[in-house]
Formats: sequence, structure tokens, C-alpha cells
Amino acid sequence: MTGDHRLYEALYKEFRWHVPAVFNIAEVCCGRWARQAPQRVAILYENEEGHRAQLRYGELQARANRLSHLLERLGVGPGDRVAIVMPQRFETAIAHMAVYQLGAVAMPLSMLFGPDALAYRLQDSEAKVAIADAVSVGPLRSVAGTCPALQHLVVADRAAAPGEVDWEAALARESSVYVGRATHADDPAVLIYTSGTTGPPKGALIPHRALIGNLPGFVASQNWFGFPLPQELSSPSATPADDQVFWSPADWAWTGGLMDALLPTLYFGRSIVAFHGRFNAERAFELMQRYRVTHTFLFPTALRAMMKAVPEPRRHFDLALRAIMSAGEAVGDAVFAYGQQQLGITINEMFGQTEMNYVVGNCSACWPARPGSMGRPYPGHRVAVIDDEGRECPPGTPGEVAVHRCDIHGDPDPVFFLGYWRNDGATRAKFTGDPDNSWCRTGDTAVMDEDGYLWYQGRSDDVFKVAGYRIGPSEIENCLVKHPAVANAAVVPKPDPERGALVKAYVVLAPGHTGDEALVQALQQHVRGRLAPYQYPKEIEFIDALPMTTTGKVQRRLLRLREEERVAAASSAR
Repeated sequence: MTGDHRLYEALYKEFRWHVPAVFNIAEVCCGRWARQAPQRVAILYENEEGHRAQLRYGELQARANRLSHLLERLGVGPGDRVAIVMPQRFETAIAHMAVYQLGAVAMPLSMLFGPDALAYRLQDSEAKVAIADAVSVGPLRSVAGTCPALQHLVVADRAAAPGEVDWEAALARESSVYVGRATHADDPAVLIYTSGTTGPPKGALIPHRALIGNLPGFVASQNWFGFPLPQELSSPSATPADDQVFWSPADWAWTGGLMDALLPTLYFGRSIVAFHGRFNAERAFELMQRYRVTHTFLFPTALRAMMKAVPEPRRHFDLALRAIMSAGEAVGDAVFAYGQQQLGITINEMFGQTEMNYVVGNCSACWPARPGSMGRPYPGHRVAVIDDEGRECPPGTPGEVAVHRCDIHGDPDPVFFLGYWRNDGATRAKFTGDPDNSWCRTGDTAVMDEDGYLWYQGRSDDVFKVAGYRIGPSEIENCLVKHPAVANAAVVPKPDPERGALVKAYVVLAPGHTGDEALVQALQQHVRGRLAPYQYPKEIEFIDALPMTTTGKVQRRLLRLREEERVAAASSAR
């Protein structure tokens, strides 16, 4: 079932924001459901050892109430930062609800962070309390002494050491009744540190209202999650929305897992699967089959792995999927075709970032998705491609994707962050154009066509020129992945004195293939025959794994630096 352009235009033009003055994420994601449907399942948990459990909305609220009391007892008040360093598990969701309803600020931190990364964020944020489990508490203990503001470690799994707070024992002493604070929509709720291309990570301070700003994109990218389809698209055989189950491998410590999966699923009172373990392509299909997952968010890297590992999934798995959203990297037409042909799903690509999330994307149930396009501006968001001076580029002209502070009706867009934590200069630099600096730059390059579809070209710092030609790496990477020998690829410039740069490809081989000169030539011919002559990689290096961020994005910057260092070393040796 697909929509048409007229429905998109109507949805986009008629949409209006309604942001209440008083708004709290915990109340809308948990409190109201605990009162209305306390026995409804909120979280379905499973770990790598096969242990399974359920947490209902009533119990989620009761445990969050106990933790709110405990945090207050430990000295946490409105606006104070609380670090949450745990994977997908009950305690992570409980901690978020407890912090929000207390009026404090949740600072989710990845389990993958080493001591230095943890120390910087804890010191910079001046977090008062950190909440961890048996696995994550070790690195926290090693840096706690260097963080003067950090007063307490709350540890789950009965793993607390002397001087630390045992989660289970402490919560058992607290009341399960708690009256949450009536926070304003503009009050801060989350502090997420984002990695830039230069300088230390910056803390993006996210208000409660940002969840409202995320919802149109979430609903649309999940083919109208939480609602019946618009009347124009509904049918007597339409599936009811009350059986929806969501799952994503995205870490709840990041925007993709928190704002694109956990919180919006709970907002609609649905069930989300929490899997505590490493991503595995076959296991992903097993999880979706076992829990009758209807909606998911999968990174392109995950989808590529699934495509290679299970080429014909519906022959082996009984799936209930109705929507797949993907973001973080360009999906590419190879994965797009796999979704349609092998999963029966048109993958809805989405684009956003921590500072203003879920602003562009597709909704295949309501308007046509174009293979390779990251989609159109979602209702409520005014998006454009702008030049270096902040002027809107004409259709077909590459520029930087930017989001306006106000929607097309002139109303403030609630999706925006409040600013970078204690970094007013970086906050000001994020905005440009107009007399009031109303455009917020994303740092991503794209082209907008005549119909408003955006075509991703890469991070602004990932785009490079070769002999005067502008090279966007994603198109070449997508072409390489179509070859059966390639599991994944990343394209970067290699400095060259004559052309400025050469196209260099790092390739991860699919199982059963050997990286030799014959394959190099075959891959070069594969690209040369499908893209422009100047786009084929002059050099290919086989690598076991690409450097990735914890949110599933390829860190091309690290590969670029590697090439620059190699060229510099070779020059100095001559």
C-alpha cells in the first residue's frame, strides 16, 4: 500500500504544533499508561543467555517512583545531571522515567565508552550520580575519583561495593508512590554528548518538548505507528494498531535508541523488545519472529549484514514486520531492493541528528519513497539546502541540509535542542542565515529535487574533490556493496599531488571471498561500469572491520586521517 504526493502535501500543509506549557516525558511515556492500563506490557527483555522477562507499565512506574525518592535522598534536584550507563534492560528505562519525573537531566552514556570518554563527560557535565550495572560499573569506578561532582554510584545486579548504593536494597526501602514535578516543556530532560569532527565532544541539551518534535517523524517513518492509517489509505482488512511491538538494536544511550525507539514506543503505550547482547544478523531475525515485531529501526550496516547472512529471510522466518526505518548512513538501492523483494517492506530512510532529530524521511504507506532518497521534510519541519552564506539553494544544487527554527506557519519547531552544554559559542555557530540566524546547520550535504526529496551526499567533511569533480562517498560505497564479495565499504580521499586526491575504498569482504589483486580489478571494473569514470576507486584496501561509532555510523574521518598520515610518512622517508 503506497500513498501519493497529494496526501503528503495535505499532511505537510495542514500540520500544526500543539506544545503544552507543562509537559514531562515520564508522565506521557509511563505515568498515564500506569493509570490507564497498568497490566499492559511495556518492555520484553531477553539476554544472550536466553533469559526472558516482562515489565508492565504499572510496575515500570512503581519502580521509577522508588528510584525518584532514592535520587532525591542522594541529593539530586531539578536540573541536576544523572549519568545512566547501562544497556537495553529494565533498569535503564526505569532510570530514565525516574530522572524525568524528578525534573533532573538524564545523561545516557554508552557501555562502550572507555575510562577517558567517561571521565570527560562526567567532569564536563558535573553529574551528581551515576547509575550502572555489574558490567559497566568497573570503568566508572576507575574514574570516579577524578570527578569531584560525582557523589554516588548506584549499582544494579547486587554488585555494589562498599560506599556504593545497591539498587535492589535501596529501592526496597523507598515508597512506590511519588508525585512527579510539573516540568515546563522547555525544561531540560536529556544531555547527550555528540562527537564532532574537531575538538572534544559537545553536550547537546535536549528539552522535554523535543519528544513532541520527534513524534511526526517517528509515526510517519514507522508507517503511521500508534494510529490508524489516514482514511484515504485505510481498508476493511487494515491491521489494528494495538498489537504493535517495536525492536531496534540501537543503543538506548544514543539518540537513535532513546528518541527513535524507546521513548516514542512508550509514548504510544506499546511494547518494546530490550535485547541485552551483541547484534547478530541471524539473531535479529529470530528476535523479530519470536516477539512478533511489527516495527523496527535498523541501521544500514545492520541491514547489509542481514542481507548478506540471510538472502531470503521469508523462507526461513515467519515475520510480522510492517515497517522498517533506517538512518545513520545512506540506505542505498541494494538494501532498498532487498527490503522490498525479500522482506516485503519498503524501507523508510530517515535523517536527523541529536540537536534536531527526525526532521526528514519517508513514509511508504502514505507517500512514495524514492530509492536512494533520504525523503522529504516531515510535517512540522521546514527544511532546506543552503549555501555557505545561509541562502537556500535552487533544486538540484548541492548544499548543506538545514532546519528552520519555525515551521511553515511561523510557529516554533519543538524539535530543537536548547544548546550545547556550557558552550555558547558552539551553539551560536550552529545557526546561520536570515537576520535572526534561523537556520540550524546539520553539517550534512545533500541535493533537493523539484519535488522536495533530499538526496544525501555525505557529511560535509566527507565530501571531497578529485580532479575538480565533487565526490560523495555514499554512492560509491553503495555500488561496491552490490558486489557479492563486499560486505561493507567506506570511501575516502587519498592525498595525491597531481589530482589533489584519489578515490580510496576500504572494503570488508563477505564470507568466502579472498582479497587479492584479481578482486581489486573486478571491484574497480564493477564501479567503473556503473558510475562515472572519475568515481571508481583507484586504490582498494581490504580490512577486517570498518571503524564505527556506537550509533552505527562509519567513521570515515579516521580512515581519512590514516591516509594522510601514510602519505606524510612516505614523503618524509623520501
